[in-house]
Amino acid sequence: MTTSLTRTETMPIATGDRAATIASPRVKLRRRRTVIVHPDPKASETLLAQALGVVDSDALQGLLSQLVKASATGRRPDQGNLSFMVSMLKSIAPRESLEAMLAAQMVGIHLASMRCAARLACTDDVPQQESLTRALTRLSRTFSAQMEALNRHRSNGACPITVQNLSVQDGGKAVVGHFTQHASLIAAQPGLVDAVTA
Repeated sequence: MTTSLTRTETMPIATGDRAATIASPRVKLRRRRTVIVHPDPKASETLLAQALGVVDSDALQGLLSQLVKASATGRRPDQGNLSFMVSMLKSIAPRESLEAMLAAQMVGIHLASMRCAARLACTDDVPQQESLTRALTRLSRTFSAQMEALNRHRSNGACPITVQNLSVQDGGKAVVGHFTQHASLIAAQPGLVDAVTA
């Protein structure tokens, strides 16, 4: 069974902020070029650039051009794939250009993985199945590495440590709050108080 979704408007699914979803610009393909669709044409490029985490018009046009090429099906840009890719980029919410590039790669790798999985599901040729399985495995590993890189970049390389169980003996002291440890030196944040347990 094949189903085809056709929509003229983006409807919010996971968010209760309908105004933000409707106000977000969409990208359409028209005669081999991209057009930003939005009720306010003057603000549309700025809003889309902010949503995709790029800083200027050149970066926005470059990113959109790359997404159009990556969306191609049968050597022709595909509107459905492009809309999906832009929507996923918006949901990742890159905060700056490095995150925007990484997020675009992640979306492209995901799309390639799904294409590979679809081809794998449709073939009975054993050598082709093995080749597609290897490709799908590599793409999946690449996506996982990209997710890890994005998380590491967003946390500035810091690894959070959570203490779930702490016991303090009679007469002992515990520092309550956030602290940072560098080598053998512990520097408490200003305003933290030692908690003494009885």
